[in-house]
Amino acid sequence: MYDIDPVHAGESTWIVDQSDVLSRFKQGQISTRLEQISEQTGTEIRFVVFRRLDYGETIQSFTSSLFDTWFPTEEEAKSQILIGLDTLTNTTAIRVGRQAQELLSDAIATSIVEETMMAPIRQGDQYNQSLLDASDRLVAVLSGQADPGPPVIEDKLNVEGTFASQEETQESNATVVVIVLLIVATVVPMVTYFVYVR
Repeated sequence: MYDIDPVHAGESTWIVDQSDVLSRFKQGQISTRLEQISEQTGTEIRFVVFRRLDYGETIQSFTSSLFDTWFPTEEEAKSQILIGLDTLTNTTAIRVGRQAQELLSDAIATSIVEETMMAPIRQGDQYNQSLLDASDRLVAVLSGQADPGPPVIEDKLNVEGTFASQEETQESNATVVVIVLLIVATVVPMVTYFVYVR
């Protein structure tokens, strides 16, 4: 926590990426959205992305401690939202100020960090997409629009590849019949000859 430069209420630092996993383009895109929602609603959203936690620290305790360090007074903290992301363990946490809680319920806040952010991370450490999806959902909720909800996760289980199709089964049966007929056509004359020669 002490390696992260302090950010104060009203500053235009929206993303602190100490892991260097975010592209500059996406950082700019997300920062623009967060700045716009800050101007519209007065609620400031900040993302902190880092590589690892200290021994014994949890992502939630780190995020809360950083929130208290950056925004020590109730006045500074009331309209702040801080989201922490540890790229080593792929864990997330959120801390919401009192005034911001009026716009962002605990259920939605938890869903954003546990579902919206984690879906792209589980699909191959897509941190850019994770923060983009979270910021889109936060902007929608804070601007008074309906909550778009967590992403729909498609289960890509390929069951059809483990069973033979009807055509494959018929081809297989035809092959067996042809082989049996060839064997019978070869063995029957040999047996007949053997019986007559004796």
